[in-house]
Amino acid sequence: MSKQLLRSSSLADQLSDVPAPLYAQVKQMIIQQIQSGAWPAHHRVPSESELVEELGFSRMTINRALRELTADGLLLRMQGVGTFVAEPKGRSALFAVNNIADEISARGHRHHCKVIRLAEELASPERALALDMREGQRVFHSLIVHYENDVAVQLEDRYVNAAVAPDYLKQDFTQLTPYAYLSRIAPLTEGEHVVEAILAEAEECRLLQIERNEPCLLIRRRTWSGNQAVTSARLLHPGSRHRLEGRFSS
Repeated sequence: MSKQLLRSSSLADQLSDVPAPLYAQVKQMIIQQIQSGAWPAHHRVPSESELVEELGFSRMTINRALRELTADGLLLRMQGVGTFVAEPKGRSALFAVNNIADEISARGHRHHCKVIRLAEELASPERALALDMREGQRVFHSLIVHYENDVAVQLEDRYVNAAVAPDYLKQDFTQLTPYAYLSRIAPLTEGEHVVEAILAEAEECRLLQIERNEPCLLIRRRTWSGNQAVTSARLLHPGSRHRLEGRFSS
């Protein structure tokens, strides 16, 4: 939003008439811009300095408004880039195991990914326990960032039982997700989910382009095909860009 947009909308004048704390007035002004469609998803929001100059409020007031809107999932703050209107949060079913590319496509958006690591390793004690194998056996490790319309929405850190998927390292996972490939060669018969709220590590924040203090949603998932453990994965989602939902009946 430029100064011209603010002035043409008389928003600065409107703010002074609202009987609410100053930071809440700023929040409401930004929410109105988003809800009206004036600021669509990915629209760049004015910087703190620009808002301070235009509205005449303190930097602390502006910073609080932007921080709270980011925590609410309405804004996305990217280090060294700026603040943008967030896409509506992606949704995943709580107990389902789905292909993230299909979820994104179903929302009418574009999926692509970046493969950070694809390699063979020897199973550590922790990895061997998770995959029901002996320590030192071969496992395959993939680390992939998934994007929705060029915004990072998931860091997939996956270990795969090499005996079940011997050709895993030969796949082009920019064209076919690990989920789609593994579902084809080792159909899922059983799965386990553990969901946690965490703060990501520094490297994970860098890959997801989020700040260190942004809460993240972590899904730890193990899957089996028949009596064989297939994969153990950590699926890390920025909290401002994702939510889980479920439905049940008694």
